Amino acid sequence: MLAVATNGFVFGATLIIPIGAQNAFILRQGLARRHVFILCLICALSDALLIAAGVAGLGTLIAGNPGLIMAVTIGGAAFLFVYAVLALRRALRPSALIAGAPDGGALSLRAAIATCLAFTFLNPHVYLDTVVLLGSLSGRYEGAARAAFGGGAMAASFVWFFTLGYGARLLAPFFARPGAWRVLDLLIALIMAALAVGLLASLYP
Repeated sequence: MLAVATNGFVFGATLIIPIGAQNAFILRQGLARRHVFILCLICALSDALLIAAGVAGLGTLIAGNPGLIMAVTIGGAAFLFVYAVLALRRALRPSALIAGAPDGGALSLRAAIATCLAFTFLNPHVYLDTVVLLGSLSGRYEGAARAAFGGGAMAASFVWFFTLGYGARLLAPFFARPGAWRVLDLLIALIMAALAVGLLASLYP
């Protein structure tokens, strides 16, 4: 059973760790040391919920509903474009955030939670990775083994997001320079814009 859970952990980590909108957002909030625990918890619990749904068989339903996937894709692309513009504006501002400063992160708790939820549930890749793909991979197991596979994947999500959120402060000395924040926001803007373009392009294979 431990081997099955380990497989779930490895597959889950493989899908979660690559840089994306959600990871970039958590990295920036971790550097600013604002709302880190609650945002990491939201990301991890959201992944756990989606993984559980996939293991329970919801992946087949989503995979067979192209209208739902299209709606989420368009909404996600629009949101990513807006956030890309906001990140670009931050990068071009003459002032910059300092890691750990009182105004670090800029977003209020309510706004940060809303943004985090949007990055999570308006990204169709989240559903395809956690619900469809991990759900399909869990199909090779039965009963307790399937639950162990899903539990391993959920554990990978918790480990990754809390490591990213709290590990980001190790980079604080580097981000004590205002120019470093501008570079980060510029990279975030490029990542968000590229993801948005990729989402729209996926509608026309």
